[in-house]
Amino acid sequence: MNNLNHRPDNAPAGRSFRLDKANGKVFGVCAGIANHFGVDTMIVRIGFVAATLLGFGSAALLYLAIALIAD
Repeated sequence: MNNLNHRPDNAPAGRSFRLDKANGKVFGVCAGIANHFGVDTMIVRIGFVAATLLGFGSAALLYLAIALIAD
């Protein structure tokens, strides 16, 4: 039989990306990413700011897309 819900052995059960509006500053995107990957929220925020400045604003568009699509 084909198992459509197959998950790799190292993937945690029930872990999915969600916006963290309680700990977020604007939409909770950076806090949600930090919770999903288990890193500090400030590191994700600094990464988004650096990517926005170095990528001519493309990270800001990505941030807005995640905010509108997630949850």
